Amino acid sequence: MRWFVRGDVDGFFGLAIDNLVQVLLIVALCQGVLGFPAELIYGQMLPAVAVSLIVGNLFYAWQAKQLAARTGRTDVCALPYGINTVSLFAHVFLVMLPAKVIALGTGATPDDAARIAWQAGLVACLGSGVIEFLGAFVAKWLRAVTPRAALLATLSGIAVGFIAMPFVFQAAARPVVGLVTLGIILLTYFGKVRFRGGLPGGLVAVAVGTALSWALGYAPDPTANPTPPRWLPPVPVLGELADALGGGHLTAYLSVIIPMGLFNLLGSLQNIESAEAAGDSYPVAPSLAMNGVGTIAAACFGSCFPTTIYIGHPGWKGMGARAGYSVLNAVFFTVVCLTGLLGAIQYAIPLDAGLAIVLYIGIVITAQAFQATPREHAPAVVLGLIPAVAAWGVLMVKAAFRVGSGGKDLTPEVAEAFRAGGVWIEGAFALNEGFILSAMVWAAIAAAVIDRKFRTAGLWCTAAAALSVVGLMHSFRYDHADTVMALGVPAWNWVAGYAATGALFVAAPWVAIPADAPRE
Repeated sequence: MRWFVRGDVDGFFGLAIDNLVQVLLIVALCQGVLGFPAELIYGQMLPAVAVSLIVGNLFYAWQAKQLAARTGRTDVCALPYGINTVSLFAHVFLVMLPAKVIALGTGATPDDAARIAWQAGLVACLGSGVIEFLGAFVAKWLRAVTPRAALLATLSGIAVGFIAMPFVFQAAARPVVGLVTLGIILLTYFGKVRFRGGLPGGLVAVAVGTALSWALGYAPDPTANPTPPRWLPPVPVLGELADALGGGHLTAYLSVIIPMGLFNLLGSLQNIESAEAAGDSYPVAPSLAMNGVGTIAAACFGSCFPTTIYIGHPGWKGMGARAGYSVLNAVFFTVVCLTGLLGAIQYAIPLDAGLAIVLYIGIVITAQAFQATPREHAPAVVLGLIPAVAAWGVLMVKAAFRVGSGGKDLTPEVAEAFRAGGVWIEGAFALNEGFILSAMVWAAIAAAVIDRKFRTAGLWCTAAAALSVVGLMHSFRYDHADTVMALGVPAWNWVAGYAATGALFVAAPWVAIPADAPRE
């Protein structure tokens, strides 16, 4: 099999557009939401992103060549690889933004708060990479004991609240760009049509969105100058990483790091299985381990964002992509991220142009939760959505409070005022803490009950009680204009609730009979 064939060009455009949207999102969120200085983003984080993409893309291209040589085939397609979308949003909104808010609340300067948020993101990325690497050797066992509804419901909750909704708002504020680009995405990905000339739908959407944004005045000021290109080599940040590990970020955000690491691990495993179903059988352990290595490399050089084996291998293979498209992706992002050219790309391509792709990602992740689970488990998926939706609501409430309170602290008295208005905000605060874990547990409990595996449901309740005892779920404390996880402080009311519910499930075979059983 040759390194490059005609189909690699089509595959490259598809994969590069996907990754470019993620990189542009990194810049937009780190600037707009986190307030990171340009030097940190362009001089440290993006070169680290390039390192992580080089590591994985070149390995998976080499792996495809090895499989082709071993089997004598010429149609082997490399595993698609890039920045993990769900982790990107989870790390920004669930790790880095809370770390920044807490730092500002304790009197840190904006620059110091930005550095603390970056360090928290580094720890989250490193933790995810370690879980991905070590989990490569037990991934199949983990998948066997965790219902698919539990995994996908949690991801879909994040997709709806933290991926789709913020960009729905922005697209709704500029509907000409938002609706037209969404229409292009719907045509190509849902309508299963293609544009003449073989142009990828994502490329057409970004091009049309860019043209509309410039025409309607949504693009940057034409007199402004983008960040000038310059050589930006990757530099290790092991000292910063050591300081971050010593700063308590690991324990503070374990409830995000652990489940997101597991999701990345098991999601990549599913994508390897998808590749096998398409005819390309790759060894599981090294494939997953290299995914973890890419994420660890990202953290060691300054990126806060894990990498993953992408969904969609059969699609890339159907385009005719082989090994070369993965190499081209590595080369492209090396040039873009190490030369500062992304500043010019960001200037030329407004974020509005790529919003439809982000919405599409959120829609597909949510739909998959229902499509890829047994039909009877649909109620379990819905139940698993609730904690994530509650967490997104809490994010909106806290943002509104900070804007409208004039610098006041968020206190139990404020929560009482919410309750007087009919909003039990303390319950939402409790759901917010460790919501990724509680979403997974709730969906797993419901799936077990639907299957009448009542002892299994009881075991999941026991796990939930244990997580609540150590403070990884539902335990919170007020901290200036925010609430934060109270790790090590048991949420006793939740512990009691889970214990009692678990006892109910265990006793179910003795106190209840199937509804379809003959009446006595």
